[in-house]
Amino acid sequence: MPASDTPPPQPQRRRTHRWRRATLAALITAAVVAPLSAAARPQIPAPPPATLAPLTATTLDAAYKANRTNAAQASRMAAAHGDHQRAAADRAMATPSRHLLAYDGRGEGQATEVFGDLATATRIAVLVPGSDTSLDTYDRFRATAIALQDRLAREAPQGTRTAVVAWLGYTTPGTVSTTVLTTDRADQAAPRLREFITEVRHIAGRKAGISLLCHSYGTVVCARAAPGLDVQDIALVGSPGTGADTATALHTRARVWAARGSDDWVAEVPHVRADLFGWTVGFGTDPVSPAFGARVFAAGPGGHSDYFRPGSVSLANLTRIVLGDTKEVTRA
Repeated sequence: MPASDTPPPQPQRRRTHRWRRATLAALITAAVVAPLSAAARPQIPAPPPATLAPLTATTLDAAYKANRTNAAQASRMAAAHGDHQRAAADRAMATPSRHLLAYDGRGEGQATEVFGDLATATRIAVLVPGSDTSLDTYDRFRATAIALQDRLAREAPQGTRTAVVAWLGYTTPGTVSTTVLTTDRADQAAPRLREFITEVRHIAGRKAGISLLCHSYGTVVCARAAPGLDVQDIALVGSPGTGADTATALHTRARVWAARGSDDWVAEVPHVRADLFGWTVGFGTDPVSPAFGARVFAAGPGGHSDYFRPGSVSLANLTRIVLGDTKEVTRA
């Protein structure tokens, strides 16, 4: 075949066009299928949350007992419904050793659990989880709180009393869903988080230091709740972005920290915001970038779920932040 008859190589722009079409198709499919799938999912029956007196240091034990009773009732209802996985999760929550400040077994479920003595604590960490956290997956979130409280208890100086609160106070988005791409869930959660921090402050008193430790999509929730929030520190780990361009734009007097493990896949997420079919998707500036302006600390080689792993660099630094040992925090 003469050289002039040889077909030219496939143009790069055609491959790029096919890639863009495939991406667009995937986004549209997710936008249509994910909401329909969620709507079709049967709801797990459970009683409404227990009616509680205003939370104070003197009403904590009564609140814990009422929420354990509620979890036990939810377990029985889930078992009668045939959902034995949820029944087991509810039943575990109802054990006498659990300190539940709030409990709601309906749907995906919500729970707020305390580790340590909240009424006497002088250093308190409130953990805010990211996507795919529900009552069915709660144990892994609980494990992060236990790991942190164990390290705090070991390293706290004499006279410092610590408590950790695992706050699953909102319906988290699914990792594979359109909701995880927008601030909608965070906008709904932020007022609840703000109200909860006010309750914690009322229980523990003015002298207690409160740190907000936020993971993944939970960093978007914390950013939305941040303006004027009565906390000393806000730590953002494994963040896809916060929806704010800079730490200053969070309008908080708290120290703003950020970290990302070297093996965290969230580093590959484009840190942009864009309008797509009338939605604003993405969360903007990377919180560990100089442009954001947070205090970036070392997280070591961990992945997206490793920030609270016992023995990790990130857990050591988060412990120092909670204890107020900010000069000892190792920087990235």
